[in-house]
Amino acid sequence: MTERISDESAEYYKDRSTWMRGLFMLLFIALYQIAAVVISAVAVLQFAWKLLAGAPNPRLLRFGEDLGRYFYQIMRFLTFNTEEKPFPFADWPSAPPAPRP
Repeated sequence: MTERISDESAEYYKDRSTWMRGLFMLLFIALYQIAAVVISAVAVLQFAWKLLAGAPNPRLLRFGEDLGRYFYQIMRFLTFNTEEKPFPFADWPSAPPAPRP
């Protein structure tokens, strides 16, 4: 039985598509980290904007929503819930215009 399992495992190790997915996963982990820094900057900027202008910036609202959707797409790909690769291999996720607060 262990011989059969090791033979099956050897086939999985040779599967090129699995290795390619692993490389894409590393890329999207790096992009996720970059996006996390960007969303932190957006949060700080939005807070400052609210303090100075009295209302959130509508462009930052929309960008934050889009970035949140991008996070979601990356997480779905990394957790094997989808085979669809997020941006830059697909269109940037865009949200409908945010309502004014």
